[in-house]
Amino acid sequence: MAAKKDRDARESDADVRRAKRPKLDDIVAEGVYIAAAATRLALKNRILVDILAQGEGFDADRFLPDAKETLLSLAAEAEQDAARAERERKLARRRFSDSGGTHDYRSRDVRNLRRRRKQSERTAAALRHRAEDPEELRALVEAAREAAWAEVARNIDSSLRIEAARPDLEPDYAKMRSARIQSLVLVDLPRLAAHRRRVAEAHADPSGDTR
Repeated sequence: MAAKKDRDARESDADVRRAKRPKLDDIVAEGVYIAAAATRLALKNRILVDILAQGEGFDADRFLPDAKETLLSLAAEAEQDAARAERERKLARRRFSDSGGTHDYRSRDVRNLRRRRKQSERTAAALRHRAEDPEELRALVEAAREAAWAEVARNIDSSLRIEAARPDLEPDYAKMRSARIQSLVLVDLPRLAAHRRRVAEAHADPSGDTR
C-alpha cells in the first residue's frame, strides 16, 4: 500500500511538472514573435537612414529584400542552436555523474536538450516560411515604416516643445500641434526628400534643372 502511494505521488508530481511546462507551439510562437520584432527594428533603422539621412523616398518594395535577409539570418541562428543542442544531447546521454556547471549537461538533461532542439528547428522552419511569403514581408516593412514615422513624429514633437512652444501666444496651440506634425511628416519631409534627389541628379548631370 505504501509503495502504491509513493508511486501515485511521483506520478502526480510528474503530471504537475508537465502541466506547468510551456507547450512547444507556444514557445515556437514566442520565438517567431521575437524574431519579427527584431526584423521590424532593423528595417525601421534602415528606413530612417534612407529617408532622412540620404534623402530617399519610401518604397516598400525596396525594403523587401532586407526583410527577407534578416528573417533568413535569424532562421540560420535558430538552426545553429538546434545543431548545438543535438551535439550536447549526444554527449550528455553518456554522462551519469553530477554536473559541474550550467552548461555541463548530464543524462538527466537529455529530454530537455531534445526539446530545445525541436523548438529551434521549428522556429527556423517558421522563419524560413515567412521569408518566402511576400505578404508577410510587406507586412513587416509596413510595420517598420509606421514605427519609423512614429519616431520621427516624437522627435519633432519634442523639438517643438523645447524650441518653439509658446502656448501663451496661441490659444489653440495644443490642438493644432498634432496637425502641424502630421503635415510635416506627410508633406514637408517627402517634399524635402524629393528636392534632395533632384539636387543630387542635377550634380550627376550638369544639364539637369533643380527647379
